[in-house]
Amino acid sequence: MTGRSRRVRTFALPPALLVLLLLVPVAVLAMGQFGSDEDVIGYNTATPTDPVAQLQQQIDSGQVHLAFDPAHGYLPAVLKALHVPISSQGLVFSRTSLQVDHIAPWTPRAVYFNDDVYVGWVQGGPIMEVASVDPKLGGVFYTLDQQPTAHPKFQRQFSTCLQCHDSSSSTGGVPGFIMRSVFADKMGYPISSPVAATTPQTPIAERWGGWYVTGTTGDQPHLGNLMAPVSAHDVGDPAAYLAKMRIGPNLNVTDLSSRFDTSPYLSPYSDAVALMVLADQTYVHNLITIAGYETRKAIYDDQLTSMAGDSGGLSEGAMVRIRGAAERLVRGLLYSREAPLTSPITGDSTFTQDFQRLGPRDHLGRSLRDLDLKTRLFKYPLSYLIYSPAFDALPPVVRSYVYTRLRQVLTGQDQDPAFANLSAADRTAILQILQDTKPAFAAVMTTAVAR
Repeated sequence: MTGRSRRVRTFALPPALLVLLLLVPVAVLAMGQFGSDEDVIGYNTATPTDPVAQLQQQIDSGQVHLAFDPAHGYLPAVLKALHVPISSQGLVFSRTSLQVDHIAPWTPRAVYFNDDVYVGWVQGGPIMEVASVDPKLGGVFYTLDQQPTAHPKFQRQFSTCLQCHDSSSSTGGVPGFIMRSVFADKMGYPISSPVAATTPQTPIAERWGGWYVTGTTGDQPHLGNLMAPVSAHDVGDPAAYLAKMRIGPNLNVTDLSSRFDTSPYLSPYSDAVALMVLADQTYVHNLITIAGYETRKAIYDDQLTSMAGDSGGLSEGAMVRIRGAAERLVRGLLYSREAPLTSPITGDSTFTQDFQRLGPRDHLGRSLRDLDLKTRLFKYPLSYLIYSPAFDALPPVVRSYVYTRLRQVLTGQDQDPAFANLSAADRTAILQILQDTKPAFAAVMTTAVAR
């Protein structure tokens, strides 16, 4: 490691700084739109069962030992233990994260991820930042001190992270994840406020501000690798200044070594394909959490007001709330209104291969993880997070609704323009993949046919 490590337990992010990609919760449950969620979800009191919590149990029992690396601290060991691929590395140079004093265009923050875990590392930083998806709680957030000890301890964070982000607009008012794009100056300080969180609907032209991006995107303009050559206070009108910036040299970058020293990082890349997947995954993770929270809250409110009746069923008011959140999830899972690609995208790490290798696959060898990268991100546009523990832990009423709606859309019964991105061939292929790889969905299809 560079710099001097010190033990840190609490942190304060200057309120003027906005997060670009700080994978932290954005709503204290008792403060967010869901009101008395602590009674329903128990976010602050429940014992998490997410991958990081499980790893901590293995460390405590002696099953796992985290080796400390002189250059990177616990980063390599944590990535290995949590099965997070190095090829997923994305590099953020904007000074808009928790360890802001250690982040700059010459020392960007590295972000790594798999389906359930996000890890943030900065050179010389006193901590590692880790976010993990709990099947019922949503995003759970930890720090790990970057100094050697016989018993490493992931410290769960609450107000440290929550105090900065209470954003119903970015995550729907649940503990979730944000990937954003912001224009920064030559020192990494943000010039413009970030736009809404990056989602599958965000055009490439509006993505990756404040990020290094390696790989090729053809002639598609984007904001990656781009910074103002002056200080933020000299810019004036950010929009006007950005309009005058020369877009071009920031595109199709395959070597970052001329921009900063890449040798301290586990990979020299900030893979464009990994960044595409990261944006989509964080978006769907949040929709799953929203659906779970809203359903549990609707059921709780029904019981509280004795609206369920003697039959034990849910009131229509509760079902309206549940269907609303579940329908958003259905549209997110199916990449409704996804921004199209106008040129092929390629990455330069092994992420594309690493990601697609995981499966599962149907009897024809097809997978929801198969990438297209020509006109859209995925070849078969249904999120692979339908296999996730978080999706499977949704209340039965939500999963039943989602499966029913997927059947309606994929069989062609529902021709809503919101799903115009799906051709007849797409629907057939996705339907077959789901039937082969998701037994719970196959059971719904069997029941529907039997009727």
